[in-house]
Amino acid sequence: MTNHDTLRDRALAFRALHIPGTPLVLPNAWDVTSARIVEDAGAAAVATTSAGLSWALGSADGDRLDRDRALAAVARIAEVVEVPVSADVETGYGKDPAAVGDTMRAVIEAGAVGVNIEDALYEAGTGPLRPVAEQAGRISAAREAADAAGVPVFVNARIDTFLRGAGGVDLTLERAAAFLAAGADGIFVPGAVDPKTVELLAEGIDAPLNVMAGPGAPPVAELASLGVARVSVGSAVAQAVHAATRLAAQELLGAGTYDTLAGGLEFGELNQLMAGRRNI
Repeated sequence: MTNHDTLRDRALAFRALHIPGTPLVLPNAWDVTSARIVEDAGAAAVATTSAGLSWALGSADGDRLDRDRALAAVARIAEVVEVPVSADVETGYGKDPAAVGDTMRAVIEAGAVGVNIEDALYEAGTGPLRPVAEQAGRISAAREAADAAGVPVFVNARIDTFLRGAGGVDLTLERAAAFLAAGADGIFVPGAVDPKTVELLAEGIDAPLNVMAGPGAPPVAELASLGVARVSVGSAVAQAVHAATRLAAQELLGAGTYDTLAGGLEFGELNQLMAGRRNI
């Protein structure tokens, strides 16, 4: 386990990476190998994708994976990279604020110094988003747990208004203000990539803004010019990797040829990338 002072230093370093106009760019990882590749490519931090991590562990995304399995995977990632790690903990892995506080303590124990906590609801018969006051209580519990541990974990409050078609800019700003007052450090609004919308969010949120990019979204340079402080891609890298796996399997099992295997990482390069790392 990473010692307390190192964790605190990593948390402070991670916080300092969130600069409007010079965004932290995160190609999200989901396992040890993807995390090492992302770090080796030059990423200043590694952020997990809950979907990619869930799939790698044989589960669907959307509050279906249990906390222990998820954070054990995060701990393995944190063991093999030198840069700060941020963990996507979905809605917090718990029914109530006390459980979210437990999750935050487990995140710190795993060696991560950032979290995403989303406000979506996945249970049948519920609304698309958790009520503001209830979500604020969960964020407050996470903040209090981190503060009590003496590790300034960056709490990124994810707001799914755009992703789930539950509201626009005004509702997003309203929720953002409440979550920041509860102790969040940044606001993540996946699904919002229209330049004017992003600009309005960046101007209206008194904290670093994180957007989720991908095919069809403005390039990082344009998002930076709009005031974005963090750009991530969610499960997109994992999806691309799995698409390549399917294409290779289909070609091998169908035509019996190997063209889709061309262009892969060299065995020696990948093996060397993992060499010297602690056995986990």
